[in-house]
Amino acid sequence: MASAAVEKMRQQYEAFPYPEASIDIHPRDAFQNLNYFYIHSLVTPYYLRHQTPIDTAGKVILDAGCGSGFKALMLAAANPGAKIVGIDLSPESVRLARLRLQHHGIEDFEFHAMQLEDVQQLGLEFDYINCDEVLYLLPDPAAGLKALVSVLKPEGMIRTNLHSALQRHDIYRAQSLVKLMGLMDTSPSDIEVGILRETMNALQDFVDLKKKTWDNALIQNGTDAHVMVNYFLMGDRGFSTPAMFEMIHAAGAEFICMTNWRHWELRNLFKDATNLPTIWELALPDLTIEEQLHIFEVLHPIDRLLDFWCGKPVSVEPVRSIDSWSPQDWACATIQLHPVLKNDRIRSQLVQSIERKASFDFSQHISLPTLTPILVNSIEAGLLLPLWDEPQTIDKLIERYLRLHPVDLVTLDPLKHEQAFGVVSTLIQKLELYLYVLVSF
Repeated sequence: MASAAVEKMRQQYEAFPYPEASIDIHPRDAFQNLNYFYIHSLVTPYYLRHQTPIDTAGKVILDAGCGSGFKALMLAAANPGAKIVGIDLSPESVRLARLRLQHHGIEDFEFHAMQLEDVQQLGLEFDYINCDEVLYLLPDPAAGLKALVSVLKPEGMIRTNLHSALQRHDIYRAQSLVKLMGLMDTSPSDIEVGILRETMNALQDFVDLKKKTWDNALIQNGTDAHVMVNYFLMGDRGFSTPAMFEMIHAAGAEFICMTNWRHWELRNLFKDATNLPTIWELALPDLTIEEQLHIFEVLHPIDRLLDFWCGKPVSVEPVRSIDSWSPQDWACATIQLHPVLKNDRIRSQLVQSIERKASFDFSQHISLPTLTPILVNSIEAGLLLPLWDEPQTIDKLIERYLRLHPVDLVTLDPLKHEQAFGVVSTLIQKLELYLYVLVSF
């Protein structure tokens, strides 16, 4: 039986299904780049853990806390051929999720109104579980994660997150005000939201809480649903990275990495990442990933979510950076494009850059944290073009490069195979660093 707190939460999402995006809107039309598809693709965490791509056809994916189905639709788009299963506390949200996927022509899906902790009742095991914006609302987040781990296949992946206590500090102050005003004694409605709006608008502009949480066009002029999921969010709690790891271990899971893993690189917080203060240069190699992430969040808590991938503890071969590969390793390698980049629109843009002899910017499509845009010149773009059709061996790419660039532009001597190998392997290393391309034996 659901607790009183869980019942309040269910009532809240019955009244305000989230997200409130129109059923007509497809995620690919809502976002300018492919970041969310990249994160929702099983291919990304699987490659990070195993250094090999995976085919999503036939995989079974759970959206735990699916809400109105917007992210379930994104999961379907990011994982072609996969079956989508969604669960949510709110029957109204589940109804909307079914309508959304039907509207967009998705056929292999099912949705159930149920608590996350009861997921074993489905009798299914999953290759990938998306549990977005849910665990921090549960009375016992570790128990919720443990329930998800129990239905995960041995090599399956879970993407989930917690609210950051440091980044969200002022919102929690605002929630305290709402509670002090008695506006969360029952499941909040439009009336309570209206009372809060009247109060905040009446406060002097110099009031600290108003400046830090209300001085925002989205809050002031946005929908009640947006106010509801911040100021009135039932069960909302913040966590630190040490608390995140404690939860992962308590659930019997293993941390894989942060979803935005390049953003969390501690060295990038320093002006010169290659020349740190001595104490940091000496200490960094001995810090655990838990310690590094904790230091990062104390220094730079800008992320609302502590968003990460985890899975069951499994024995895996250590990932070996491709910049340490020998020519013999490369000779056995296959290079392929990350699947979310493989569409006609991006291919057409690549062709246009080749025809105009202009640079092509990978980071405009998947904008991972970088100090500079990830650009390729027109010849490099021409080299990569076959990846939009099928995976390529390094030898095929070298052969293509020698046709595109047959001579040394300084000496006019024919370009040697070794020179072409150096150019091609360096380019692949640059793109693989951000998983724009995937390289495997």
